[in-house]
Amino acid sequence: MKRVVILINALSPVPTPDEEDVLVQAESVEGALYELGYESQRIFVSLNLEKAAKELRAAQPDFVFNLFESVENTGKFIYFAPVLLEHLKIPYSGSDSERIYITSNKVLTKKFLSEAGLPTAQWTDNPKELKKEITYIAKPVWEDASVGITNECIMKGEPEIVEAFLKKFNNRPYFFEEYIDGREFNISVLGGNKGPEVLPAAEMMFNNYPPEKPKIMGYEAKWDEDTFEYHNTMRRFGVEEEEPELAAKLRQICIDCWNLMKLKGYVRVDIRVDAAGNPKILEINANPCISPDAGFFVASERAGYSYKQMIERILEDVGKM
Repeated sequence: MKRVVILINALSPVPTPDEEDVLVQAESVEGALYELGYESQRIFVSLNLEKAAKELRAAQPDFVFNLFESVENTGKFIYFAPVLLEHLKIPYSGSDSERIYITSNKVLTKKFLSEAGLPTAQWTDNPKELKKEITYIAKPVWEDASVGITNECIMKGEPEIVEAFLKKFNNRPYFFEEYIDGREFNISVLGGNKGPEVLPAAEMMFNNYPPEKPKIMGYEAKWDEDTFEYHNTMRRFGVEEEEPELAAKLRQICIDCWNLMKLKGYVRVDIRVDAAGNPKILEINANPCISPDAGFFVASERAGYSYKQMIERILEDVGKM
């Protein structure tokens, strides 16, 4: 039986819900690997990479399933795990360290998209370039899972408002993206021997939101079960049947992102569609959540894949360069 290590991040002493979710992912992946005939064990990675390297060498895995997301509750170091695995010459799931680094740095991603001519919301990482008449959403440069995104992140580009925000939230770097008051789609792309497959597009529906409330996928909507946002934000499928022209645009954008970034395994692309029907790429997540209740598996299931089949497709990309 082949040996697999499931690599996950060491949790902080009081883990947040988005941190704890990696344990749900690990348990689900373990079950699928067992069904596929693999023996697995978990290794937790902290900033002590020497310890992790020692444990990996001792485990002698045939490959690693990489679920590593953060260190000490920051996503800035998400590329550490694939760098370590490349140094140890151990094959692993998902995209390589360079792609993980680029896509986890949202400003760098924006630059790649802009240079390639792919449509993305206007942005800047220089507060002095903001325009007073435009509404922006402030986003953490490094974080995923909507960490650091709340209603307070929506603001006009007025210097005093921006300055007050940055002073209040100085624990992480932010950049500013033009807020598109439109439709949001989270689209999953599954790799494998057949090449990238764009799964059914999930549109995020902001039900019962009052007109003045920003329609965003913030932290509360994803993780805080006690909030209005959590209970009134949900995904909906059907754009392929109802709006085939828009669905074709969304699909092509996802394929273009996959090819531009040279991605592997499994990816999610978040897109906003403005009032004129123009899609704008918000971000690319090269290491999305694959918990059974997360959007990626829900889309996979919609496409006809069981959890085991989804993992099997991801494994087909292991070791590919």
